[in-house]
Amino acid sequence: MEKIVVIDGLRSPIAKAYGKLNNIQAEELGSIIAKELVLRSGIDYKEFDEVIIGNVAQPTHAANIARVIAIKAGFPISTPAYTVHRNCASGMQSISSAIEKIHSKQGELYLVGGVESMSNIPLLHTQAFKNILTEISNTKSIKEKLKILTKLKLQDLKPVIGLISGLTDPISGKIMGKTAENLANEFKIDRQTQDLYALNSHLKAQKAIENKIFEEEIHPIISKNGSIFEDDGVRLNQTLEALGKLRTIFDANGTVTAGNSSQVSDGASMLIICSESKAKELNLEPLGYIKDYAYAGLEPDKMGLGPLYATHKLFNRSKITLKDIDLIELNEAFASQVLANLEAFKSIEFANKHFEGKVLGEINNEILNVNGGAIALGHPVGMSGTRIVLHLLKELKRRNLKTGLATLCVGGGQGASFLLEV
Repeated sequence: MEKIVVIDGLRSPIAKAYGKLNNIQAEELGSIIAKELVLRSGIDYKEFDEVIIGNVAQPTHAANIARVIAIKAGFPISTPAYTVHRNCASGMQSISSAIEKIHSKQGELYLVGGVESMSNIPLLHTQAFKNILTEISNTKSIKEKLKILTKLKLQDLKPVIGLISGLTDPISGKIMGKTAENLANEFKIDRQTQDLYALNSHLKAQKAIENKIFEEEIHPIISKNGSIFEDDGVRLNQTLEALGKLRTIFDANGTVTAGNSSQVSDGASMLIICSESKAKELNLEPLGYIKDYAYAGLEPDKMGLGPLYATHKLFNRSKITLKDIDLIELNEAFASQVLANLEAFKSIEFANKHFEGKVLGEINNEILNVNGGAIALGHPVGMSGTRIVLHLLKELKRRNLKTGLATLCVGGGQGASFLLEV
């Protein structure tokens, strides 16, 4: 099969939800980044076979958001587009969907990406309130409408927060933070260890910003709330003392806090990928290559271990080991989740129980999330998969290294792992 080439990528700054990108809907944010990336690439819009975008919230006003983004970004009406959804791996799913099309000879050049405006995930009505509204709409008499209204109770008006329902696993019934508490308990990861990991994420991200590491991959966004040029979730000069003052939010006796969890955020990230022969035909310089990828399923209430399961599958198929990996981006949904993976990767006991004794090995912290992760930068759920692929390729090239692993956990009990090379 032909090599899969990543030509280039671009992303927006990641903004804290309800902040600087609050007034920009997901399709608008995605179209800004998509248009800028295509223009920078110099590739004619007509060369693209399709646009594939990952998104979790699926805005009702922009059905099939990928098509809306494509048209707004300047693609011709004749260019098809579709949206994919695999929770936190939606951005990665856009990539693998395009790869499958390239390998099956359905196309050669694709714009892929992920976008999420968590600020604009709507509030929902309760079922009781919806039933009353339906009754009223089906009744013509004002007297009957008023009579129906008398059935309304104050509790019926309590909104259902779409963001919370979207981050709650429908199988286990647990919000994602509870699954993080599960892993903290199973692997005996205490609060201070989690806070220390979170602190290091902020410090690494702060250093990266100071050294202008992210500038190459970020396109500024201008909005009514003011211009945003860099990720605004990084807490400058963060301290353990400040993190230690935060209350636990998912379990009164737990260890997971807002400070050692990923942030709720807005953002978009896009990539141009194609077959190697298409890159040569258009004389395009590759940013890097996607060598292989794997998705895996696991218990929903331990979804945070998804990177472990997906990486086992990927390494078995690709015949490689951790020793072959130069850099790793492991999405930081929660500090306890990352730390649990670090323990499980090297655990003989866990390998004996789940992987026929095959141990992946110990991850070197020096190559893990070298510029911080989602705890500091934020986690716009549909965008994060493409963000870590883009950043990992850029960082491999910057450091003159060769092979990287991009991996994340997925709400609902899945994992995704991508093997990258420059």
